[in-house]
Amino acid sequence: MSRLFNQAIDQATGEAAQLFSGIKKAVGMVPNAYAAIGNNSPLALQAVLTLESSLNKASINHQEREVVKLAVSEDALCDYCLAAHTLFGTKAGLSLDQTVAARHNQATGDHKLDALAAFVHLLATTNGTVPREYVEAVKAAGYTDQQIVDVLLTMASINFTNLFNRVNDTELDFPAAP
Repeated sequence: MSRLFNQAIDQATGEAAQLFSGIKKAVGMVPNAYAAIGNNSPLALQAVLTLESSLNKASINHQEREVVKLAVSEDALCDYCLAAHTLFGTKAGLSLDQTVAARHNQATGDHKLDALAAFVHLLATTNGTVPREYVEAVKAAGYTDQQIVDVLLTMASINFTNLFNRVNDTELDFPAAP
């Protein structure tokens, strides 16, 4: 149950109503997380949507973005984002087993995705300067400097929604992650 202000999307007005209308047209529904964000801060929802739109043009592909979001969400223990990105990961072509493996920093069967997940888990769970060997390892797996920066931007995006959903205790409207 939401801890922050929430109302039915059909009761929203102004900018929130416009954003909800656009989301519903694009994906057929307004996910609970977006509804709660928009009900509290249309500015924040617009920023999330703009960032997500930009990430669609990133130098990392959809599967890689979902691996990043799954790894960060697992480390944050965000049940909402784990549910959403398990579904989105399978729609991006990852198997259910690969989504679970990426979350738990286990072998997915794809060396490059495994290196990406390991790098993201390291970043999400440590502080301070990242040791050079970890940056070299992700580069050795085939990631470029541009892709590393796009991974960081993807992490920034999912960190916001993880934080929001953890504070709000957003109700799942996706199947729970295994």
